[in-house]
Amino acid sequence: MKMEEELQEYIENHISAEPPHLARLYRRTQLTRLYPRMCSGHIQGRMLKMLTQMISPARVLELGTFTGYSALCMAEGMKPGTELHTVEIDDEYADDLRELFAASPGGEKISLHIGDALELVRELPGPWDLVFIDANKRHYSEYYKALLPLVAPGGYIIADNTLWSGKVTENCSDAQTEGIRSFNDLVASDPAVEKVILPLRDGMTLIRKL
Repeated sequence: MKMEEELQEYIENHISAEPPHLARLYRRTQLTRLYPRMCSGHIQGRMLKMLTQMISPARVLELGTFTGYSALCMAEGMKPGTELHTVEIDDEYADDLRELFAASPGGEKISLHIGDALELVRELPGPWDLVFIDANKRHYSEYYKALLPLVAPGGYIIADNTLWSGKVTENCSDAQTEGIRSFNDLVASDPAVEKVILPLRDGMTLIRKL
């Protein structure tokens, strides 16, 4: 664990700096929210921003807003006039999130939707150039099946937590681990996409629709 913390600090010191507004948001998340490790953080946030810049999407969909960190990172990498739609199931934080986006750089690109991700996926019209999945792990396969037809050819799906703290290779049978395993198997067997798993943080799968 000590080595992991030292390596994380080393990486953070050798990549682009975390913008001040995101550093404040990350700190506030750590102090005020349950399960704060769900927040993307500096390293993953810079990766999301860079991937978004590389893909250059006109329309982005995020499943799982949490405290808004990842949405702001992707919006940072998007061009003016583009749009990001983010879905959060917990309506308790809706007002806070809208205030955060209104006051943050790039927040004008973000539209917040409150409700069940699987239901809203079917209601929000595609096509999507980039989708970031970071919602209920039990339903990852269902999200994927619903989303893939709505992704533009050549578009991308990024799925977070796909190594699930290493539990995918261990003798674990809880619903979340099984959900991630089923998703990984589904994507691996799908000839309609290219895919690679990055061992970044808790695992991140990049999927490109052919």
